[in-house]
Amino acid sequence: MDLAYIPSPSTGVIHLGPIPLRGYAFCIIIGVFVAVWLGNRRWIARGGKPGTVADIAVWAVPFGLVGGRLYHVITDYQLYFGEGRNWVDAFKIWEGGLGIWGAIALGAVGAWIGCRLRGIPLPAWADALAPGIALAQACGRWGNWFNQELYGRATDLPWALKISEGPNRVAGTYHPTFLYESLWCVGVALLVIWADRRFKLGHGRAFALYVAAYCVGRGWIEYMRVDEAHHILGVRLNVWTSIVVFLLAVTYLVLSAKLRPGREAIVEPDREPAAAGSEAGSASTDAVKADTAKADAAKADAASGAGTGVAAKAASGAVPKAGSEDAAAKAAAVATEAAAPKSGAGSTSKAGVAAEDAESEPKEAGAKAPEAKKL
Repeated sequence: MDLAYIPSPSTGVIHLGPIPLRGYAFCIIIGVFVAVWLGNRRWIARGGKPGTVADIAVWAVPFGLVGGRLYHVITDYQLYFGEGRNWVDAFKIWEGGLGIWGAIALGAVGAWIGCRLRGIPLPAWADALAPGIALAQACGRWGNWFNQELYGRATDLPWALKISEGPNRVAGTYHPTFLYESLWCVGVALLVIWADRRFKLGHGRAFALYVAAYCVGRGWIEYMRVDEAHHILGVRLNVWTSIVVFLLAVTYLVLSAKLRPGREAIVEPDREPAAAGSEAGSASTDAVKADTAKADAAKADAASGAGTGVAAKAASGAVPKAGSEDAAAKAAAVATEAAAPKSGAGSTSKAGVAAEDAESEPKEAGAKAPEAKKL
């Protein structure tokens, strides 16, 4: 008689009218939100802009889902293309079946596209997101609990998982490998956060640490699982994958530390230049305004000087005497008005008009003088 065990849900889907709400999908969605939230905090702490992580995740998440499904379908093709199987089931992602290796690989392609569009380095973005990815996996593994899948060998431990009778499964109590992996991923996230603060990991090394640490746990958890899988030399395929990826991650850690030590000083290069360019543009605008003001002042001075000169000429008697008293008075009045610095262009034009009037009035007076003699 089992004294204690972890119960499994009777169903992995709840229908809200005609809309099915699936536990597996909810776990994936929650994991994505956790990863983006934590990644955004870490990105800002490194000097990045708010929202950049989410913008790039728009590319990474769809690519990751497709990659995860492709890996699962390819490595477990007999579940969809074997005798008596329906290949259409390969598209039913809500029924479970995402390979983390394919999700990370193709998700990285999507993230690379997003980073290229934003002009930021992919390794820096991956470092910021690494602990969040581990936590997303921790959340996503609970989807296996809703679907009663990917459990381990039979056991009578107090934390055994009770599985009910169903397609491709036998009722009993088994090792809750979904729970083991979920807890391991939480530990990986904490490890990466600690190591990143302690050693200032950069240039993709925080992400490489996450990959290596996850592979260690995934390797021994795979040995406990009893679900159908391909074997190579008597070892499950995912165990071999864990070994190969672990070695690649450790190699990258060592070489990167030697070739590019330290952490990136600037993760979004366009942040500082944009501010500098704004200040330079403001200074240039101020300089243009100052030059324009000086030019206007010079024009006003010139106009004032021209008006004063015309008034002096009229007052000194340079205008002919015959019939010139009214003309001189008019010229002096106009010149005085022109000398007042109302505006640069207007003052200059009035000064010119005053000069022309002063010259034209004496000519008219001189033309009338002979007629006066005849009379």
